[in-house]
Amino acid sequence: MSYSTSQPETFAPVDRSGPARISVVVPCFNEEEVIAMSHDRLKAVLASLHQTQNLDYELIYVDDGSRDQTAAKLAAIAAGDAHVGVVMLSRNFGHQPAVTAGLDRASGDCVVIIDADLQDPPELIADMVAMWREGHDVVYGRRTDREGESAFKLGTARLFYRGLNMLSDVEIPLDVGDFRLMDRQVVDSISQMKERDRFLRGMVSWVGFRQAALPYRRAARAAGQSKYPLRKMILFALDGMLSFSLAPLRFVIMLGLAILVLAGFGIVYAILNRLLTDQWVSGWTLLFIAVMFMGGVQLMVLGMIGEYVGRIYMASKERPLYLVKRMIGLHDRG
Repeated sequence: MSYSTSQPETFAPVDRSGPARISVVVPCFNEEEVIAMSHDRLKAVLASLHQTQNLDYELIYVDDGSRDQTAAKLAAIAAGDAHVGVVMLSRNFGHQPAVTAGLDRASGDCVVIIDADLQDPPELIADMVAMWREGHDVVYGRRTDREGESAFKLGTARLFYRGLNMLSDVEIPLDVGDFRLMDRQVVDSISQMKERDRFLRGMVSWVGFRQAALPYRRAARAAGQSKYPLRKMILFALDGMLSFSLAPLRFVIMLGLAILVLAGFGIVYAILNRLLTDQWVSGWTLLFIAVMFMGGVQLMVLGMIGEYVGRIYMASKERPLYLVKRMIGLHDRG
């Protein structure tokens, strides 16, 4: 399968041809309808890699506080497979903390992140491993097509990625989710980043290393419903924008300066109109518009600043990113 690199080929060659270990992290939330099918496909891919490439493996499922039978099904899977471990969180902490919980316990030389809904084909893991053995430290899936998604979601996703790159201080690949393979060195670098409002695809871009894209067609969900409704999509977009850019604050400054310049012209116009003409009308419409406009701007500015201050406040509490209720088949790596 063809792929493109996001960085020039200037890195020293890396020998990864020998025996190795791969960890696959699978965050799960209310996936009882698809988890068995997902496990069967993942198991088939990893067993094949084990036989053909001498690649040992572990499957780490993270149950993010599911309210259905996902946890029970994962426990049953782990009971019959020594390669499977399950991390059960105490409640629903969100997709990014759940992935982080899996990364914290992954022991492989390389680690793959993949969702349980089978929109990202597990069979592509073999291609990712091949590219990793060639020397790439990060191999991320780039969506060329997205089946089963509405025009609204496709349009907003496209706008989000391009808008984020315009604002972000770090270039984040377009049309890329969390489906990726990362070398152990990259995973260890991510683990050193302790921020609470995590945007993993941006964090992986920030750490650098040798990264390459693997184009693929994203399938429709095999079963169940999307765990990212509009509200969560908006909050996730805010995390991406505010975690990797000060552009909103700079925009507020520029907006304030622009309004100040317009106000200056308005003052000059009002004074000249009063002194040089007899057409002075003391109406309330312009005053009402001006007050409402300035009030809206002030509230927007305060809200933007408050969002950053709120994130500082939450970080200052130093609460853990997630809490583990129970682990099956794994040992806490600290």
